Amino acid sequence: MNYLEFEKPLAEIEGKAEELRAMARGNSGMDVTKEAEALDRKAEALLKDLYKDLTPWRKCQVARHPDRPHCKDYIDALFTEFTSLAGDRNFADDHAVMGGVARFNDQPVVVIGHEKGNDTKSRIERNFGMARPEGYRKAIRLMDMADRFRLPVVTLVDTPGAYPGKGAEERGQAEAIARSTQKCLEIGVPLISVVIGEGGSGGAVAFATANRVAMLEHSVYSVISPEGCASILWKDAEKMREAAEALRLTAQDLQKLGVIDRIIKEPLGGAQRGRKETIEAVGKGIEAMLKELAGKKPDSLIKERRAKFVDMGSKGLAA
Repeated sequence: MNYLEFEKPLAEIEGKAEELRAMARGNSGMDVTKEAEALDRKAEALLKDLYKDLTPWRKCQVARHPDRPHCKDYIDALFTEFTSLAGDRNFADDHAVMGGVARFNDQPVVVIGHEKGNDTKSRIERNFGMARPEGYRKAIRLMDMADRFRLPVVTLVDTPGAYPGKGAEERGQAEAIARSTQKCLEIGVPLISVVIGEGGSGGAVAFATANRVAMLEHSVYSVISPEGCASILWKDAEKMREAAEALRLTAQDLQKLGVIDRIIKEPLGGAQRGRKETIEAVGKGIEAMLKELAGKKPDSLIKERRAKFVDMGSKGLAA
């Protein structure tokens, strides 16, 4: 288990419990059951206390936790007959974006998502989930195909933001993001999106301009990272805690603002402590949102989707 900075006291207690059990495994005559169980109870109480009322900055840390399930985990668990489709038919295949046709509860769908990778090698290959222009152009191609064959689109958002490298800018990063967002608004099929970790900047909006947008309980969704915001406003990246508060990037705030439609509950301690339960909860959320949109005509879906985004900003939060 990888522990976050604010979880250090919890790491100490759980580490002591594991040490006791390791000692008992090496000495059959030693009985540490009561002591270990007492530490377990103490750890559970502390875990509840830590996650009872997370600050926006701590939610950012949880959303970025390396052990959270990623796009590939959800696709493997929730979708069957997944056939990956590669390339933008123009420049290259972007491994930061996964996409293809699959079945969800035996219903044909197109699924698209950001994939961060789960170890050093795969994270480098996936560019840490930061898509280049060809990734967004691949998504546009898949959405076009979904529209042509009347297949619902499911997007899984988990990116710090679009890749800001020189090559990406030279190949039209901003234009690719804008066209992907435009394509989301144009297709006449149900489009649902789930923010499963980080929803960063235009890189997230390009996939999440959907009829229904859901977020995991401890995921975040914002126009800029707290560190980036702090660097611009205060010229000091260390003010990321204040920036996280000001950005209103939590699922709870965004639901009040009308930016998202649904919050999917995570297990105690975050998705990283209950990967299976989290994936099942996301599956139920996707199923419910698809049912809400089933049977709606293309013109109605497009009209409702556009109205949803035009109306954003009509709700507010007290400062």
